[in-house]
Amino acid sequence: MTTASLCRDPARFGALAREWDELRRRGASATTFQSHAWLDSWWRSYGTPGRLRVVLVRERGRLVAAAPLMLRHRPLPTLAALGGGITDYCDVLLDDECPGAPAALAEAMRRASRGAVIDLREVRPGAAAERVYDVWHGARRRLPDSVCLELPGVSMDVLLERLPSASAKRTRQKLRKIDKMGIKEHEVLPSEAAGAVGTLLRLHAMQWEGRGVTPEHLRPRFRAHLERTVEHLVESGDALLTEYRVDDEPLASDILLSSGGLVCGYLYGAHPRLRAQRVDITTMLLRHAAAHADVTGGGTLSLLRGAEPHKRRWQAESAVNQRLLMARREAAPALALRSAQIAGRALAARAVRRSGAGELLRRFLPGLATGVNSPADDGSSHAADTAARP
Repeated sequence: MTTASLCRDPARFGALAREWDELRRRGASATTFQSHAWLDSWWRSYGTPGRLRVVLVRERGRLVAAAPLMLRHRPLPTLAALGGGITDYCDVLLDDECPGAPAALAEAMRRASRGAVIDLREVRPGAAAERVYDVWHGARRRLPDSVCLELPGVSMDVLLERLPSASAKRTRQKLRKIDKMGIKEHEVLPSEAAGAVGTLLRLHAMQWEGRGVTPEHLRPRFRAHLERTVEHLVESGDALLTEYRVDDEPLASDILLSSGGLVCGYLYGAHPRLRAQRVDITTMLLRHAAAHADVTGGGTLSLLRGAEPHKRRWQAESAVNQRLLMARREAAPALALRSAQIAGRALAARAVRRSGAGELLRRFLPGLATGVNSPADDGSSHAADTAARP
């Protein structure tokens, strides 16, 4: 009673919103990045006409599995996950109430792949895609991808107990300074979301001016994506957009994405005035994110991709995303070639970091110097701005 189909029509994919999100909520490992609002909006900003390949599996008419994919032809024919460089966690959807869903989706993906390699990037440990990989009949390869840092989803008071006493004391002093400045948190309503996204991106651009802002965050297509998706996610409770105001003037703003037991700090912006006044912006935002995770029961607070020192000082733990490569048996040589290309690129990135030539090469090969997604590797022109997250 299980049937599979391949959706190539963006309009048909757009009409799947209700049953897509019903399926997402039946999968414990799914994140907000797998929501229909996020993926459909991403496709409208970044998709290439004619390349959509969404694999759908139904049991007695009910959607029980889905793989949101797109076809790329370079450097090899590849089926990659929707989301590209601006998505920290990519995955497929599986109904946890349907034991046969992983095998059914694996078979449907195998048929859809033909001679292409399935290349799933940024798969979080414990994601549904692991179950598809485990039952895959054919060539496969598991590689490490980006490092994410995670904290327990507890209040700031509990997080401070994890720090050395001297560091905790300094952080409490910073928090008292923030409170004395009269900074107020305003949680943005769905009706305010579009305008608030504009404020966030303006503050983000001001914050990183002259310091290497990710170019994609300044482009109209990224702004259009956020404006479309955040309103839906705020309304559904999957996102929290907050402005930090002094006398009703927004001086900072950030987006938290929430799903199940996971809260993610996605993007923020802050007026240079706060830095000039020596406000610890990361601590201010983290206190709010920790409170949100604590209240909503989010067991994990993810700082997403990047292992910067300002994240490490909170005693965060590393969680390494995976890159899952799968292909039919007859396409095993193509998978081996793709694996070799990825390994070569990783070696080049490490050599660049050791040589200190990262800034020069970053201008010509975005992403190579940092090891994050680049146009040549990920199919989009966005290199994730991991440094621009709390």
